[in-house]
Amino acid sequence: MKTSTTGLLIGSALAVGLSGCASSASQSSGQSTSADGEKSWYQHPAVCGLAGSIIGGSLGYATSGQSDEDSGTAIGATAGATIGGFLCADETPKAEPQCPSYGEVPAGVAVDAEGCPLDSDGDGVPDYRDQCPGTPAGVAVDAKGCPLDSDGDGVPDYRDQCPDTPAGVEVNALGCPESLILEGVNFEFDSAQLTSAARQELAIVGERLANNPGVRVSIEGHTDSVGSAAYNKELSQRRAESVASYLQQYGVDADRMMATGYGEERPIASNDTDEGRAENRRVELDEWN
Repeated sequence: MKTSTTGLLIGSALAVGLSGCASSASQSSGQSTSADGEKSWYQHPAVCGLAGSIIGGSLGYATSGQSDEDSGTAIGATAGATIGGFLCADETPKAEPQCPSYGEVPAGVAVDAEGCPLDSDGDGVPDYRDQCPGTPAGVAVDAKGCPLDSDGDGVPDYRDQCPDTPAGVEVNALGCPESLILEGVNFEFDSAQLTSAARQELAIVGERLANNPGVRVSIEGHTDSVGSAAYNKELSQRRAESVASYLQQYGVDADRMMATGYGEERPIASNDTDEGRAENRRVELDEWN
């Protein structure tokens, strides 16, 4: 039994050694693995196990006594196969997929270095499915890769100055059915200086206009009837220009805007009450054709 154990150890060592030599030699020649990462045939656990079985069994037989030849051979073969196969097994865990599951990708679809379908605009919808390529970064899209249009008016949300238009209402290029009163856009008393709240409101307007570069807009300033008509018209003009100047900070080109002051000429409420006068002091935004 002692000699068969010796055969077992020598056989296993030779099996692993041969596998290692083969691996080292092939790695030095750049051929240890196939193109898809699979081991070469001589590194397969089954081949290593077979080699261990043959070598271990042979040495077990050779080193056993005459009366113990069969058992020495069996022990050497079995243990050599087991240890050789085990030590040659690939225990390296397979890497997890690096991209979301897109299901079955059609043949011929362009992929990146990780094998993921290309998504040029980074909206989460791969190019081969994207019906609206080139969507600006950060814009929410639907399953087709197109910007969301919550009210279904044909103007996507990220450009829509009136995002809650009732269904079926015709709108202009701003997404509004008519001129838009810029609620919350107010000024310091008797001044064209925008309030902090007004600047916050105009930030949203400016971002949407910047995303809608094909549209030109008119910015109309209006006042109540307190003071002279001439003074009110001049004040409303400065206020309209103040709004246009602020919108330029958000990338809206000056030549896309026309600022006009109407003073007290176009009231939308009575100037006889505080509430009415407050309504008349306003700035409106409309499409400029």
